[in-house]
Amino acid sequence: MKENSFAIEEIRRITGGTPGKAYVRSFGCQLNVSDGEKIKGVLKKCGYSFTEDENEADLIILNTCAVRESAEDRVFGIVGSMKKLKEERPSLLIGIAGCMTAQSHIAEKIKKSYPQVDIVLGTSAISSLPRLLLDALNGVSFAADIAEYDDFSEAVEQVRESTFKASVPIMFGCNNFCTYCIVPYVRGRERSRRAEDIISEVRELVGSGYKEIMLLGQNVNSYGNDMPDGITFPQLLRELNSIEGEFVIRFMSSHPKDASKELIDAIFECEKVGKHLHLPVQSGSSEVLRRMNRRYTAEKYLSIVDYIYSRDPGFSLTTDLIVGFPDETYEEFRETLDIIKRVRYDNIYSFIYSKRSGTKAAGMPDRTSDEEKSRRMRELLEVQREISSEHYKRFIGRTMRVLADGKSKKRPGYLTGKSSEFIIVEFEGDDSLIGSFVDVEITGSMNWAVTGKITDRRENL
Repeated sequence: MKENSFAIEEIRRITGGTPGKAYVRSFGCQLNVSDGEKIKGVLKKCGYSFTEDENEADLIILNTCAVRESAEDRVFGIVGSMKKLKEERPSLLIGIAGCMTAQSHIAEKIKKSYPQVDIVLGTSAISSLPRLLLDALNGVSFAADIAEYDDFSEAVEQVRESTFKASVPIMFGCNNFCTYCIVPYVRGRERSRRAEDIISEVRELVGSGYKEIMLLGQNVNSYGNDMPDGITFPQLLRELNSIEGEFVIRFMSSHPKDASKELIDAIFECEKVGKHLHLPVQSGSSEVLRRMNRRYTAEKYLSIVDYIYSRDPGFSLTTDLIVGFPDETYEEFRETLDIIKRVRYDNIYSFIYSKRSGTKAAGMPDRTSDEEKSRRMRELLEVQREISSEHYKRFIGRTMRVLADGKSKKRPGYLTGKSSEFIIVEFEGDDSLIGSFVDVEITGSMNWAVTGKITDRRENL
């Protein structure tokens, strides 16, 4: 930390306290967005202001995603186009951070093929950014740190994108090694933050007026497993629920192999925890799940769903699905359709399998054509569209507690928000309601949202 303090002071000294404007762009998941907010926090301490226009920036940092190779290709395309910016403004600094750079071969590729890049920063090296910036300002041609650290940057102030919704990472990394996933290789093994640090952060956010707290981790259900004297994730939820104030607690993502009855009980018994669970099934075929190394069967997954529905048959569930995993047969795909019909999700996030170099699945034989995979995806989406259209009708007549978070993009004079059940709700209202909880009586439904009218306004505390 002393090294970082010295670097920050030096940056301010050699730039006269105003190093210029920074443009930070984050790709991918919410953990990446949260990392981007921490990067901005470090830059703010160094004296940078921020811009949304890369053409007026003195520093550009791309905070990258590596889940799909197409995401990496996209970033390389953007970096390539920045060569002209660098030629026009040689003093411009360009940095690449995030999951892409955690791969040593990618860092080496950047060094060899993209001389316009000055800084490369790994996923757990955010605290090293002042030192790397100072090196770059002093003329070092390639300042890099992609080492894996246990430092969670507790002292880093985040420059948050919202004034009422905040993400709070509770753990980093993953131990699961699903055969299609690169995350354990780029974010390392599971490392949990101390519960007291998380609780303190959430208490401060609530005290500052934040209304939605999103707890983040690759697998939040395994929170605390790496700390023998730590608490479990359900226990953490109960501790956070006891914090005074009006706010909603959400979390993602959950792995079904660790979705315990203790977790489900905590969701139902904690009034501030959203009544929704995102539970990625990935496939309805136990054989495909075995090839994915998901470590649960379709039957085990359905037993979790049955326990949830035994407590509330209308509980809100969403999921992730992969269509066309290597050598998935049509019969195995049909099992995925069957589980969709059985569970009746409110929403699904579905993807056609994309080969990811560096993962075990990338070497598996795959004799299913891209055309067939696309056909299956269309069939799956049609089934889910019919389910959502019918299933959302269960909310008509209910009054839902909604956090208004913005204007409707399609209906002038209307706002949009999410209920405790993580359902999109559209309702008529003025902009002053944004950031507030309101009670909305549901009068209509679509296959992606419900509509209603305000019955009461809950003022910000």
